[in-house]
Amino acid sequence: MKLFWTTFLDALQRFTTKGGFVRASHVALSVMLAMFPFCIFVLSLAGVLSADTQVDDLVDVVFGSWPEEISEPIANELRAVLQHGGGTLTLGAVLSIVFASNGVDAIRLVITSAYRDDDPRPFWKTRTLSVGFVLAGTLLIIAAGLFSVAVPLALHFFEEWVPWLQDSILSNDQFRQLVIAAILLFAVYSCHKWLPGIRHSDRSLAPGIILTVILWTVASNIFSYYISHFSTYSVTYAGLAGIMSALVYLYLMASIFVLGAEYNGSLFDQRRAATEAVQTDVPPAP
Repeated sequence: MKLFWTTFLDALQRFTTKGGFVRASHVALSVMLAMFPFCIFVLSLAGVLSADTQVDDLVDVVFGSWPEEISEPIANELRAVLQHGGGTLTLGAVLSIVFASNGVDAIRLVITSAYRDDDPRPFWKTRTLSVGFVLAGTLLIIAAGLFSVAVPLALHFFEEWVPWLQDSILSNDQFRQLVIAAILLFAVYSCHKWLPGIRHSDRSLAPGIILTVILWTVASNIFSYYISHFSTYSVTYAGLAGIMSALVYLYLMASIFVLGAEYNGSLFDQRRAATEAVQTDVPPAP
């Protein structure tokens, strides 16, 4: 426990003294600009792959972990775009991959900076990686949306032979929340594992990832309560209230993400210092 608090305080200091707020704003704005094109592409591709795709199911997978007060206006705008012909896979939808990849690249830069690593890869490799993340995320969300619908239907089909399944966690909204939580955890892991130019072991990445997800859950619930009871965005920003609340929420989540990366970076520095100390203490060979 002492190691946790020592490392956490060091991560906080690194966050505040080395541009953590600036990096968080960069990630938040990049993700905000990338979110809508990404969702349009996901829903368009899903419509091409399957005529039975339910828009609400995919929207719930994307925004299921967001407070309802923030996600509902964005979801309504997505539905409006799709109803006016935005559901076909056009050249504009394909180009949206490039715009969405900017958000992924911003996350890569944040993690690389927090880990004190140098990324030796050229621009075209990092951009290709970001585009690949967008495509992989698209397929993952589509698969998760179909899976979260197919499993309850399958359980309903087998209800006659196994009645207790209908009352299990796999047959209600808790299962969908479990799918959303699994996607969120895997997304954070993927960013830390494969975006940086230097790979680190899963064990060394786990502390920052777990800290990020826990703080995200706590902060999201607190922000949702604040929006519901105390927020005055509608008075201050009028018609822009939905956009501003989403941007503030993303900034809060991005700050926690940067803090989690700095936590791992602090642990990496401690290990490097310990390794150097051991090498210094080793007596020279006779």
